Amino acid sequence: MSNRLPKRESGFSLLEMVVSMALGTIVLGAAVQIYIQGVTATWTVTQRAELQQDFRAASNMLTKDLSLAGSGLGNNVQIGLPTTGTTPVYGCDQSLHCYINGGAAAYPKQGTVPYLYGLIPGWKYGPILNAAQGPTDVVTVVYTDPNFYLNCYNVTVTTKTVVTFTLPSPLPTGCVLPSGMSAPQNVNDTVAGLTPGDLIWFTLTPAAGCNPCTPSPVVAEVTGAVTVVNSTTYTVPFATGDVLKFNQTSAASGSLGNVVGDVGTSKRILVITYYIDNTLTPPRLMRQVSGHSPIPVAENVAFLQFSYDLYNSNTEMVLPDQADGGASIPLTPNQITKINIKHMAIDSALKGVNGGFQGLDLQTSVSARDLTYSNGYPLQ
Repeated sequence: MSNRLPKRESGFSLLEMVVSMALGTIVLGAAVQIYIQGVTATWTVTQRAELQQDFRAASNMLTKDLSLAGSGLGNNVQIGLPTTGTTPVYGCDQSLHCYINGGAAAYPKQGTVPYLYGLIPGWKYGPILNAAQGPTDVVTVVYTDPNFYLNCYNVTVTTKTVVTFTLPSPLPTGCVLPSGMSAPQNVNDTVAGLTPGDLIWFTLTPAAGCNPCTPSPVVAEVTGAVTVVNSTTYTVPFATGDVLKFNQTSAASGSLGNVVGDVGTSKRILVITYYIDNTLTPPRLMRQVSGHSPIPVAENVAFLQFSYDLYNSNTEMVLPDQADGGASIPLTPNQITKINIKHMAIDSALKGVNGGFQGLDLQTSVSARDLTYSNGYPLQ
């Protein structure tokens, strides 16, 4: 007969299990916290990178346009516009929609005559996004189109509402084409050609009967498709009732109706307006060119504000930081020398994990090199 000891099975005691579960919970909690911090950091960095990318693209586009204000128009430019009681406007497109805070903006006047300048301030023309900040600003810059060589064509004002463009041979001396390009684009070119909403700046003289002849500057809006007469000749309509109200044939001056039969040259000008559209959510910074439909530049715009430095050539004084562009002094926009971007604030698209938006705010100045020039050195 054998004596067998009973086999004893070992295991965790209740105390050991409680201690191990407590330690596991602590480790698991620490791991969860590290994970949450990693997700939060990734989210923050992603949102920041997207915000910086959008902000950089918008600020580059805005500052480039501001630096070109007045380019190709000549120093101290101011072009008288027609008026028959109706002032030409900007901020509208061919769909008859107007976008400057739900309406159109009129060109500034000297007395009763409206003028087109290389830069047009729009102090408090925009919508209110934040009651404490007040209305946002609008800014409009004007310069000639450097990519369409319309000045290579001779123009004749055929009627009050039609202009004929003819490509001469040889090309005029003012026609300077880039290397590798033997002729300018066709007036009806599908990429660069004229389309309804384009603004054309004509420099015209009477065909006969004057000595000397004084060129007349006229700005008119294209209202229809280009007609091809032959391989070198085109006709372009500038009908009355245009959206931007330039084609006022009964005006006393500044209209194609005053210069029928005159000949000369022309350039396409770009009237570029930056404004905030808050009719959509979130608010967007928009860029509109002449009478064409606006395009978005950046979303989640929180504020837009400018001021301007001006030079008074009569008193030889610099007048800095004028919010209204000198209108209350009074000075005219062609005396602006610098545009100060006080605020172009943009928020991130989404809130962070802990709530709240990230934001960037552009604050810089841009020299308006083509607007005003004064030689301050004495002549010897």
